[in-house]
Amino acid sequence: MSERKILFPTDFSHTGDAALELATSLARERGGKLLIVHVEEPPAAYGAGEMYYGMPDPVTDDLRKMLDQVTPTDPQIPCERRLITGDPATAIARLAADEGVDLIVMGTHGRTGLMRLLMGSVAEAVVRRAPCPVLTLRQPGEAAASPTPMQPGEA
Repeated sequence: MSERKILFPTDFSHTGDAALELATSLARERGGKLLIVHVEEPPAAYGAGEMYYGMPDPVTDDLRKMLDQVTPTDPQIPCERRLITGDPATAIARLAADEGVDLIVMGTHGRTGLMRLLMGSVAEAVVRRAPCPVLTLRQPGEAAASPTPMQPGEA
């Protein structure tokens, strides 16, 4: 039987805290390992389509340090860390396929309404593209979206 791999994507926000705890627990129960990943979005294109790269970006070193700080809640769980570049949802799904990941466990931001429409949902896009099951978790205590009351005449 192959080693079980659980991929935990992080954006370094607290929305993933509960997901990391669950991913660690699942890795412990299944005798697997965690693959902790952060996706850095590529440099922005300017008006004429040229890319700005400038000098080697010290931000990447900062991201590497931040990624190294993300640790399983059980220090006995083996883990690997990856810092990759690309569209987050696409890069996460591709990494899962390339690494033969069994499960992706990730937190959600819980955006609704206009914010979700404008910003999209990385978690939702990962669910659509991933080659394996995806477990999404909202941070405990995060309020569920309340429905907007309908106005007279709306149906």
